[in-house]
Amino acid sequence: MQATLTILGSGTSMGIPTLGCGCRVCTSPDPRDRRTRAAIAVQWADHCILIDTGPDFREQALREKIRHIDAVLYTHAHADHILGLDDLRPLTFHHPNGHMPLYADEPSARIIEKVFDYTFSAESKYPTRARVKMHRIQGHQSIVIHGATFQRIPLIHGEQEVAGFRFGNAAYLTDMNAIPDASLPFLENLDVVIIDALRKTPHPSHATIQQAMMWIDRLRPRRAWFTHMSHDLHHADTDNELPPHIRLAYDGLRIPVEL
Repeated sequence: MQATLTILGSGTSMGIPTLGCGCRVCTSPDPRDRRTRAAIAVQWADHCILIDTGPDFREQALREKIRHIDAVLYTHAHADHILGLDDLRPLTFHHPNGHMPLYADEPSARIIEKVFDYTFSAESKYPTRARVKMHRIQGHQSIVIHGATFQRIPLIHGEQEVAGFRFGNAAYLTDMNAIPDASLPFLENLDVVIIDALRKTPHPSHATIQQAMMWIDRLRPRRAWFTHMSHDLHHADTDNELPPHIRLAYDGLRIPVEL
C-alpha cells in the first residue's frame, strides 16, 4: 500500500530560527534552514495519521493542507511534541467515530491528560473541547488503522523511555540517543529511516550526527534522513558532508513509503 510520509517539522524544541539568535542558520535565506518543531504525517488513500502535535502544528497543517486526521500517535509528552493538541479541535468535531483516537504510553498519556485537563476531564464543561479519546499502548505493541500497521518501538531519550514508530518499510525515530537491544529486531529490513541528529557536539538526550550515522550503519536502511536538528546544522553545508544515502530532512519534505 503506497503512502507519503511528510515532514511537518524537522527542528529542535526551540525551533529554527531560535528566538533572540542571529546565527548563520537562524538568519539563513534557505527555506530548508527554517525548522518548525518535529512531527510527521503519514497519508495514504483518504487517510492521515500524525506522529506528534507540537506547538507549530496549526501552521504545519495549514501549510500542508491537512483537512482530515484519522488518529495521532505520540512519541512522548515533552512540550514540543504535545502542545498543539488543542489545535486538533476543528478536525475532531465531525470525526466519523465521534472522537479522534490518540495513542500514547501510560506516562505520556497521564501527562497529556493533566496538561489538557479541560479536554479529558469528565467534569469539563468546555463546549468546544477537542473530541478525542486516549488509548494506552506499551512495549512493541502494534495498532492497525485503516489497514495500516503502526508498531511502537521503545527508544531511550536521556534517562526515559520514549516511542519511535515503524510502519511498513519506514521508521520514525525522533528524540533518542539509544536504541535498546530488544527494539533492534523490529527495525530490520527498512527502506526509510527518519532519525534524531541534533548537532555535532554531544547532548545528554539526543543523538549527534556521528551517533545517528552509527545507528544508520547498524540498521542499514536504503535511505535515511536526519530530523530534530538544532541551529548548529546548516542545511546545505551539512548535506555536502554526508554520504549519498543520508540527507537532512526539511519542513515539507515528502518521502514515498510502502505500508
